[in-house]
Amino acid sequence: MREILTSEHLPRPRFRYSQFIRTGAYYQTAGMVALDIEKGEIEPGGVQAETKKILSNLTQAMPDFGLRLSDLVIARIYTTEFDQFALINSAWEEFFMQDSAPPARTALGVSQLPLGARVEMEFSFYKPELD
Repeated sequence: MREILTSEHLPRPRFRYSQFIRTGAYYQTAGMVALDIEKGEIEPGGVQAETKKILSNLTQAMPDFGLRLSDLVIARIYTTEFDQFALINSAWEEFFMQDSAPPARTALGVSQLPLGARVEMEFSFYKPELD
C-alpha cells in the first residue's frame, strides 16, 4: 500500500506531487531543491549552499517519518553546474563526516532544474517495520 507522507519541515510543493511516499519498508522523496521553508526562495550562495540547505531540510523532516540517516540507501544528485561538483561534494562530505557507512550516490549533470535551482537531490530509504 502506498502512503503519502508530509512534513511541516519540508517546503510546500509548488506543483502537484507528493513530497514523500512510503510503500512498505521503502521511502522515497520527490526531488528536493534548496527552498527556504519560510521564504519559499532558493537558498542563495551557489551549489555548496544549495546542497547544505537540501540536506538540512531532509534531516529536519526525517524524524517526522521515523527515519534516520542509517536508513538512507541512495541519494541522487542533479546539478546544472557539474564543473563545480567539488563544492557539492564538499558539502556532502561535511554532512556525512561522522557516518562510517554513507549511502550510495549517483550524480548527474543536467541542463536545467525547477525554479532556477542549481542542485536537486532525491533520496531513497529502507526501514523495515521491526527496526
